[in-house]
Amino acid sequence: MKYESGFEAQRAQVMESVGDDDMIGAEAPGSMRRRIIVIALVALAVAIVAFFAFGSGGGDATPDETAQLPTVSVVAPGRTTVEGEIVATGTLAARRDMPVGAVGEGGRVIAIPVEAGDWVRQGQVLAVIDRSVQTQQAQSAAAQVHVAQADANLAQANLDRALKLVERGFVSTADIDRLTATRDAADARVRVAQAQLRELQARNARLNIVAPASGLLLERNVEIGQTVSGGAQSLFRIARNGEMEMLARVGETELANLSNGVTAEVTPVDGGKTFTGKVWLLSPTINTQDRQGTARIALAYAPELRPGGFATARISSGTVVAPILPESAVLSDREGAFVLIIDGENKAQRRAVKTGAVTAKGIVIAEGLSGAEKVVLRAGGFLTPGETVNPQMTKID
Repeated sequence: MKYESGFEAQRAQVMESVGDDDMIGAEAPGSMRRRIIVIALVALAVAIVAFFAFGSGGGDATPDETAQLPTVSVVAPGRTTVEGEIVATGTLAARRDMPVGAVGEGGRVIAIPVEAGDWVRQGQVLAVIDRSVQTQQAQSAAAQVHVAQADANLAQANLDRALKLVERGFVSTADIDRLTATRDAADARVRVAQAQLRELQARNARLNIVAPASGLLLERNVEIGQTVSGGAQSLFRIARNGEMEMLARVGETELANLSNGVTAEVTPVDGGKTFTGKVWLLSPTINTQDRQGTARIALAYAPELRPGGFATARISSGTVVAPILPESAVLSDREGAFVLIIDGENKAQRRAVKTGAVTAKGIVIAEGLSGAEKVVLRAGGFLTPGETVNPQMTKID
């Protein structure tokens, strides 16, 4: 072939030029040096190419660039079973607030033997109203009873005498009928007089304002010398049996998770003591303005529970399974609560969340997280969404 013949011709020329001695012995010293220099240059070129190929063009970021990224601690919260709890605020009130007023004709108040804060029993007199005029009317009615009774006695005696004479023919049957009617009318007048007397006595008894049930006297809105009338505004307010309650305002979603009988911890605004109660009634309606309903929590009497006071309630709502994060991981602004998560490209991303109850382990995240995300543990306020970071996984204690 042509390339073989060419190769043989070149080989013959080389052999002629170097001579017989060169072919038999070692190469000349100058030729050896040139070969070494060429090999060294080739090795240097290969090293330079390898440096640029593998050192600068093979990765996304050099070690120096990675070292310059901010290092942040992240956690994967997972999901934890926690006791569901609804925190609500509201006011304290008497469970059965009983207004008490004058039920009779009224009059001038001459005595008030009780004060607000006293315990009263059923039927106890709260205020005494002057009855001097009513007493005289009752005495007059009692006298009328006696008059009517005397007339009835006389009519009965006349009838008895006539019955004895009718057998002898001195008195006719018509006279007997007339005397009998007179006796019956007299008896009726006695009963009318007696009914009028009892009516006056009942009216006089109603002049005194009495407690309709036992309980704690909350208010006294009357003073001695004041003139009161029946049907006027309440003069006293009584908490029946001293029972109290809290009117907790709860969102309509949370209200749907409650039921009668669940326990609740109520803390008055002073925060000095917590009282245990039970939800006994849930509001059947929702306020159209704030989308909230009322959960009424029954409480036993305690001096610290004052109607009209402000309190906070923690109501049990069963168990929930949700992520729990430390408080340092949950941020908030005008748009609401949020966290920063690190995505697959190590970039910080904002994630809106809805917080739930605050437990000893942290804040329950009711909505927004599945638990598998990498959440920035702290210093999230110094990061900008979209910023690349160097995440370091941390375990929650």
